[in-house]
Parts: sequence; C-alpha cells; structure tokens
Amino acid sequence: MSEINQYTVNFGPQHPSAHGVLRLILELQGETISKIDTHIGLLHRATEKLAETKPYNHSIGYMDRLDYVSMMCNEHAYVRAIEKLLNVEAPIRAQYIRVMFDEITRILNHLMWLGAHALDLGATTVFLYCFHEREKLMDCYEAVSGARMHATYYRPGGVYRDLPESMPQYEVNPWRSKKEIDALNQNRQGSLLDFINDFIDKFPSVIDDCERLLTENRIWKQRTVNIGTVNAELARELGFTGPLLRASGVDWDLRKHQPYAVYDQLDFDIPIGTKGDCYDRYLVRMEEMRQSVRIIRQCVEWLAVNKGPVIINDHKIAPPKRVEMKDDMEAMIHHFKLFTEGFHTPPGEVYASVEHPKGEFGVYIVSDGANKPYRLKIRPAGFSHLQSLEKICKGVMLADLVTILSSIDIVFGDIDR
Repeated sequence: MSEINQYTVNFGPQHPSAHGVLRLILELQGETISKIDTHIGLLHRATEKLAETKPYNHSIGYMDRLDYVSMMCNEHAYVRAIEKLLNVEAPIRAQYIRVMFDEITRILNHLMWLGAHALDLGATTVFLYCFHEREKLMDCYEAVSGARMHATYYRPGGVYRDLPESMPQYEVNPWRSKKEIDALNQNRQGSLLDFINDFIDKFPSVIDDCERLLTENRIWKQRTVNIGTVNAELARELGFTGPLLRASGVDWDLRKHQPYAVYDQLDFDIPIGTKGDCYDRYLVRMEEMRQSVRIIRQCVEWLAVNKGPVIINDHKIAPPKRVEMKDDMEAMIHHFKLFTEGFHTPPGEVYASVEHPKGEFGVYIVSDGANKPYRLKIRPAGFSHLQSLEKICKGVMLADLVTILSSIDIVFGDIDR
C-alpha cells in the first residue's frame, strides 16, 4: 500500500509551546505545514463588557489581567484614556514613576519571553537566569502596590502612592541560615530607588550572559535565522507593531514618534532589525532591555532629587489621604463617594495607547457622561500578530512553527478578552 503522508493534527491547547490556550488545527504534508486553522475562543472573560458595567476606577484591576506579563503597561493606557476624557494631567513625579515602571514591566515581559522562547527551542539554562532576575522586579511591584503581579498602581491623575523609603526584608527561617538571609538582604537596606539602582547596575551583565549562551550559538542560529521572515511591507500589511515591526526594519515606536508621559525628555535608542526573522526579533528584544535600563537609570536619578505630589489634589477624582479621612468628615464623604459611585466623565470619545512590550496597546472609550464607559474597546498588542500565523507559517516545517509562534510573543489574556 502507498503511504499516505497528509495529516490533520491538533497543536494545543495543552501543548507547552502554545503560550496559553491557543488551539491550532494543522494540515501537514509530511512535516510541512500546508494550512493552519487558529482557534482562540477558549479563555473569554468579557473584560470589555464587564468594564462597561462598572465605574471607571473599578476596572483598573481588569487591565492587569489582560496581558498578565505586562501588567502596569496595560493600566497606563487605560488611565491615560480616562485622563483624556477628564482633561487632567498627572503630576510630573507621577509621570516619571509611570515611565520607570513601564520600563521595569518591559524587562519583565522580555525576560519571560526570552526564558520561554529558549525553553521552546531546547535551551534550559536561560530560563533559570531570566526568572532569577524577574523575582527582583516582582519585588519592586510588591513594594509599591502590595501585589507581585496585578498591581492596580496607576490611577487617574497619578499613581496610588509615592515610592517607599524602605524595602521589605527577608526574615530568618528554618530553611535558610542567617548568613544566607543577610546576603539576600544586602541590597535591601535603603529605599526602593536604591534597590532599583542596584538592579540596573547588575542587570546588563545578566543580558551579556544570556547573549553569550545564545547569540552566536550554532544550534540557536540554525533554529532562528531565516525562520519566519516578514519583510517591512508585509509587516505593515499584517498590522505588526512593537518589536515585531521594528525587527522587520520599520522605525516606529510610540515612545519616540507619539511621545507620552516624559519619554520626550529621556535619552534612549530604538533598535531596528533588517530581515524580520526569528533571530532579528530576539536581537531587538535583547537590545530593548538594555535601552530600558538606560531609561530606568535616568528616571531613578530624576526621582532621587525631585520630590513632589504623585497624584492630583482633586478629591472628585483622586481619594484624600487616609490620615485626612480619619479626622475630616468631608474627606470621608469624598472617599466613600469615589469608591462607590466613582466619577462622571464628560460625553465624548477618546483613544489612548502606549508602547507596550509586545506592541501598541490601546484603549478606546465612548462616554455618555455617566460614571462608567458607554463603550470600551481594547486594541491588544498580540492579536494582529497572531492573525499573521498562517501567512508566516505556510510551507514551513512543524518544528519551525514552535519557533515562530514563540517569537511573536503572545499572551492569551488580551487576545481572547
């Protein structure tokens, strides 16, 4: 009998390289992909519709749970949209804090991507390097918000609170000696800014270590060079943004071309690729982490010498301090009204976007003058990249699908919202 080599197989949703609950139905000729049918409706939580039923300030936490690797960047787009509607601007110190945490979030995202991408291609050591560094940045999240992931730290008109003057300390426990605890606490003796400063001094050497393991590695290059190539014209047609668009040679970054917060006052470069293959996407993200370190350093230096408010003083939009609330009846009423009813926005429509680690993340709000959006629509960073999968993967080997899917860096929370 002749051998039939045409197969229809499932890839995911249980596949470890599916990066979420993605299900791909693949039609294969031998090991070559001839067609991909992408199924995404496996995580739907109706975030946009839920946000239309709640006061504006009740939905900030939903934004964290969209792309749950880039939490504060999601918040930034949402609060920027609300601020546009209200016609308010956050104090300058709050804007520097937002930029600093946007870039911390960018590093968090790229470390997660790099560790998972390397793991998908068979390199296990890099994953451990990346997660060791991510833990330190999660500590920064926890220090300002009390939560290690879903911070709800950005608020309309500023941020929840100023940067703490002390870092949480590890305590002696039965599993670690005092010497080990002292070593862990060595860089936690000062403020959060001191801790971040210590991190950015040491982190470039970790990037160097990862590059030594991968960049000129023969197997790594065989798996990524000339795989999943997307030229500049095709990248524009497919709606690419962020590192994928820049890896294809298109110089476009919202932080430079449509600056927001204080990005126009900071010095940094935008890495641009040439081929638009998986290797270029890797190189662009590695350089983006170095540039994020540059931006964070400038923010730390500015914040260390410039004090001031971190949220506007309008108690119709921002809550009064808790100390005031204990003594002042009017402050108590403001607090109660704000967290039960929220605030009303003028009628109108706005769109606000940020340069999210994965691309352009935008929030479109239509207001009818109520205390909640009439319509809210999210422009996720990953969806347009995922829709390009069949175009990029047609004719490639099955093993290369894993490389390409991993290189586009998707998180399903914001794709199937």
